[in-house]
Order: sequence, then structure tokens, then C-alpha cells
Amino acid sequence: MKKIILFHISLCLSILSSFAQDLSEYVNPFIGSTNYGATNPGAIVPRGMVSVVPFNTAGEGTGKEKDSDWVSFPYDHTNTLFSGFSHVNLSGVGCPDLGAIILMPTTGELKVETEEYATTYSQEDASAGYYTNVLDRYGVKTEVSATQRAGISRFHFPAGEANIMMNLGQALSNESGGMVKMVNEQEIEGMRMVGTFCYNDPTSIYPVYFVMKVDQTAERKGIWQKHRKNNGVEGNWMAAYNGQNRILEDAYFPVLGDSLGAFFSYDFAEPTQVEVKIGVSYVSIENARENLEKEIGEKNFEQVVGNAKAQWNEVLSNVAVEGGSEDDKTVFYTSLYHSMIHPNIINDENGDYPVSKTRKTGKVENGDRYTVFSLWDTYRSLHPLLTLLYPEQQLDMVNSMLAIYDESGWLPKWELNSTETFTMVGDPASIVIADTYLKGLDKFDEQKAFEAILKNAYPIESGNPVRPGVAEYIENGYVPVDVELDEKVWGSVSTTLEYAVADWSISQYAKAIGNKEKHKEFLERAYGYRKLFDKNSKFLRPKYANGKWHEPFDPAHGANFQHNIGYVEGNAYQYNLMAQFDIPQLIKLFGGTKEIDKRLEMIFEEGHYDMANEPDIAYPYIYNYMKGYEYKTQERVLKLREEHFTNQPDGIAGNDDTGTMSAWTVFSMMGIYPDAPAVPRYALTTPAFDQITITLDQNHWKGEKITIKKEGNSNLIDAIYVNGKKQKSFFINHSDLVDGAEIIFKMKNQ
Repeated sequence: MKKIILFHISLCLSILSSFAQDLSEYVNPFIGSTNYGATNPGAIVPRGMVSVVPFNTAGEGTGKEKDSDWVSFPYDHTNTLFSGFSHVNLSGVGCPDLGAIILMPTTGELKVETEEYATTYSQEDASAGYYTNVLDRYGVKTEVSATQRAGISRFHFPAGEANIMMNLGQALSNESGGMVKMVNEQEIEGMRMVGTFCYNDPTSIYPVYFVMKVDQTAERKGIWQKHRKNNGVEGNWMAAYNGQNRILEDAYFPVLGDSLGAFFSYDFAEPTQVEVKIGVSYVSIENARENLEKEIGEKNFEQVVGNAKAQWNEVLSNVAVEGGSEDDKTVFYTSLYHSMIHPNIINDENGDYPVSKTRKTGKVENGDRYTVFSLWDTYRSLHPLLTLLYPEQQLDMVNSMLAIYDESGWLPKWELNSTETFTMVGDPASIVIADTYLKGLDKFDEQKAFEAILKNAYPIESGNPVRPGVAEYIENGYVPVDVELDEKVWGSVSTTLEYAVADWSISQYAKAIGNKEKHKEFLERAYGYRKLFDKNSKFLRPKYANGKWHEPFDPAHGANFQHNIGYVEGNAYQYNLMAQFDIPQLIKLFGGTKEIDKRLEMIFEEGHYDMANEPDIAYPYIYNYMKGYEYKTQERVLKLREEHFTNQPDGIAGNDDTGTMSAWTVFSMMGIYPDAPAVPRYALTTPAFDQITITLDQNHWKGEKITIKKEGNSNLIDAIYVNGKKQKSFFINHSDLVDGAEIIFKMKNQ
């Protein structure tokens, strides 16, 4: 009887598990891997410090010019020449860095120059936490996977001579120095210098450490290094550099250089599988070894792949969708996948991490230390998505920002691996902190946070590195174009708008903590941007401190990558309505809804809207502020999704900006969008699915789940009901949403 009961229990569990959906199957890592999307199909786990990525950005002398001159990323789907797997990488960024610690299998005679061993590849495939291809030149099948701080590769070699190489000379970083040492017959250790993201301060370089273990004992092993000799040239060793390699076999000592690597060579009597495990740390070689042992240790390749897939299913399962096409589901879950890559952890298994500015070793006490804060981008959609779906992660990120403030004296602007790059404009950390707090995530030191955002907001005698031109901004109510022409700021109009959004956010934070004086001060500062509104042209224009407009003025001049006085990565159209917190007043400045509708139609229909960049990312939702025009939000969002976000390698509008565009897609497909920073509310539009169920984290939110339903087959909304009550507007408050709202969109008849 006991056996029968156990059998039935086992059968029931088996049946139940068969109904559990494998959401990782809807992840297509190739989406965004061309068209400047800058994503890649490499293996990674959620928030992973390590990603094992096929490096196909052809280097000089490889014999084939790459299709794209933009080398900010290790992989582009249109490139065809493979030169290894890099282990520290960035996803969806617009400047080069990392792309280092490159592992390459070859067969035949050992060749150590990239142009000598690079190869085309075929049979490429990828899924969440897994990548594979076949190297045409060598007949080697490759498979890779990852944990948070380590990578694993499995190479299927044919019989004969084979090599496994670690190339420390190749990377996307501007730096090239490194060190490598043979530890034993199956292990090497070392480090690679990286840094200078977006060609920043060359003194900000830093090391990334690694330990590599191979499960086969090599017949031959060693280190290669570029050889230099004097040749009689005095005082100019660069002139004497002859570019030849020297091979140091059995080099059980540290070897340093700008172009070096290590190899293990074999002579297989039959086809053989080789597993290579690599642990990484930004603190030390010892920590890299500990990360490897704790996260992979004796696990084999299948176990690591299975664990990676399970981790992805766990985070993706926060949102369940029903209905919609298979492509819709793939676009949705891949977008959610991309939103879970950056920011990523930087602390080791033991809690160690490099402290900002000094890089001495710190230790996290609670949660994780995060890095890669591309905040000019991510404050608009990514961090609001994390606040809603993954609040514990978002709190860790805010606490990481406050720790950066403690360590460096400033909140981050564009922080990368404990270095501040000062890339882009504005004061975005203040926006993220305020938005997080106003939505009810307050488990951080609110007074320290207020102190930090206030420090960012005022001039200091030595110069404010976060807000250049802030003194002139306060004095005039805007950043005068004079300051830009003196090359002290980039884009006076854009910078004014970014400071205004930050000041609005600070004002709302001050109000929430009961500081009436600062609330009033920063509210007035936020509204200062209105002085740049030209009533004749109805554009926000660059203006001198004396009140005169800068001439000549062409609102269509300038775009994403063109220099344009007044604007950053855009033109006057793309910044025309960026003050999301003040849309009702902008409507009045335009002269009413009909006039602003004309401008929006001009922007969308005449090709001025740029879905590939952030300044106008919320424009489709402006119609929700205009009674009788809300249907245009539904039409615009649907059109933009179908045109720009598809199940194809070019299926992101442009640079993903560390998940910002993907987060826009997730929100827009769910039918809710946080259109105004530091306003705890969402604009509503037609969801892509018949039903969406969001499982809420009840450690932070009152409700158990959010249910979003679409009833009817058309794409236009007839009425919206929240918890059975008909909505009067096309917005919903954050507090109502996380209390466990049921939203029903009743669609119009066809």
C-alpha cells in the first residue's frame, strides 16, 4: 500500500512538473546582436559578473574587414570571424571596454597571433545560459555556460594536435597590460588591465584577475610574449619593437607584458572532450580561485548549464503571459532577460569588492554590491522595472550607490567596476534614488541619501564633477549656451532638462521626508527649463545668459551621433517634450492639446522621432495627458513595438543601453509605463497579451499579484477597470498597482 501511495505521489508530481512552463525557451539571445543593439548571445546568469561571449570583432590584420566599424561590443551577428570566448563583457553599451580574458581552441600547429588562428564558424545556437558553435577551420564544436563569477567551456576536439589558448593581448579595452603564470600542469592564473571606458581618464585603469583550470593534462604548455630588443636604438624602445613572439615553456613564474598569453597543447589519439573552467575576480587571484571552486568546483558542464537555466526560469517566472503570438512571447521574455544583465554584481563569493576611487578591498555586509550604472539611460525605464518586479535587487542597487557616495564623495553618474567614467550628462542617480523612495522602497538611509543628492545639486569651489555648469544653471534658471561654447558642458538645452528632471525628483523626495524649504527650492529650480521655451517656434532652444537665442537654429539638425549646439545625442525635436514631470504645463505653453498634437504628429510622421535613443522615449505616452487623444498612445506604442522590437538579430531599435530599451519593451507589452520619473504612477496602453500575471515580492509589496487582462480582439481601448471600478484616466498609481490590482482593458469592437 505504501508503495502504491508513493507511486501516485510521484506520478502527480511528474504531471504537475510537465505543466511548469520553461520560460527560458522564449529567450532568444541573438535579439539585439546587430543594428548597434550591442547585446550578445553569450552565456550569462542573472546579474552575472562573468559572461562567456563569442568574440567576433575582427582585429587588425585578421584578413577580413568587419562589417561594422563600431567595436563597442565583442560580438556582432553580421561578423563571421571568431577569435575566442571573452569572459568579462558589457551588454548594450555605446563605448568599448572589457571584452577580455579570451579563451580559444585550435587544432594543428600552435599559432598565437589573432590573424593566424581566427576562423569562420557555423552551427551557431544560443539559449539562456548556453552558447555553441562549430569552428570551421578546426572542426571543433564549442559549448559554453556560466555562473555568476565563473565560466565553463567544453571543446569537442577531433583526433590529432589540439591547443587551448588564453589570449591576454586581445580585448576591447584601450589598455593591454597583463600577467600570466603557470600554476601546474592543468592550471594558470593571471590578470588583465582594463578600463578607460568611452576613452576616459587613462589613470582609471584597473585589473581583472582570473584562474583557469583544464581537465586534461597537456603534452606541452607555456606562455607566449611579444619579444622586444634594442637593435642599437637608444631612448626609443618602441622603435625597436620587432613584433616577434617568444615561447616560454613550463614558465612557473609570473610573466608580464602588453601582448601575452598561455597555452596547453595536446596530441589526442581519438576525438576528445576538454572542459575549461575560469574563475574571475576584481579583487585578487585568490578570490578568483575561490569563486571558481565555490560556484563550479567539481560540477560538470551539464550541471552548470542546468543551474543557469534554472536561475533564468526563476527570475523570468515573475511574469506569466497568456495569449499573444510565439514571437510576442519571445520578444517579451528576451527583453526581460536583457533587463536582468546590468547592473551586475561585482562582489566576490566572500563579499570582497574593490572600493570606489581607491580600489582597496571592501566587504559587503548585506545583499550584493552592484556595478555598471549607465544611469542617464536606465533611470527612465530599467530601474522603475526593477523596483516593480525585483525590489530586493533595486534596494541593493540604491545601497550600492550610497556606498559609492561614502567611498568617493559623489553619487555615481556612469559607474563601471568601481570607476566613475562621468559619461553623459545630468544627475541621474538623484532621480533613481527619489523614484525608488517615492514608490515605497525605503530600506536605505534616507538622510544619507538626501545629503548625497543635495551635494550633487550645488556648485562647489573645486568644481562639481557631476553637474558642471550648475552655478550658471541656478543663476539663470537654465544652463546658458555660453557655458557650452566655453566647452564646460555638453548640450546646454539637454543638460538643463536633465538637471530639471533631477531637481523635480529632489523636490518630491524633500516633500516626502517633510523638508518644505528644499521642496519649494527645487520645485522652482525644476521649472526653470521653461525659460528655454521659444513661443514662436515652440521649441526648447539654446539661449545665452543675456536672454538672446543662439543662432542659427535648425530644429532638425543633429541626431544620435551628430554634434549639435544645445543638444546631446539628438536634436530639438527629440528634446522638445522631455520634461515628463511637467507635461500639463507644456501643453499650455504650446497653446493647448490641438497644438501639441500637431507637434507630436510632426515628430512621428516626418521622421523626427528616434526610438533608438532615450530623450524622446516617453513621447508615445504623452497622448494620455490629452483627453480624447489617448487612442494615439495605443496606436503609436503598437506601431513602434512591431517595427523596432522583433524576434530577429536586429530586433532592438538601436543600442540597448544596458537594458533600457528592453525595459521599455517589457513595460509597453504589459500595458503600463512609468512615463514620468519621480511620479509614482504608470501610463496605460494596450497590452500585448490576453492576460499578464505579475507575482509581487511580498517582502516589499502588499499585494500577492497584479493581474492585467485584455478582453476583445481590437487594439484600441474602450474602457479600463481597476478592481472592478471604471477608470476616469489612462493612468494608475503605483500604490494601487502593488496592492494587488486587477486591471481589465475592455477593447473596442472591430
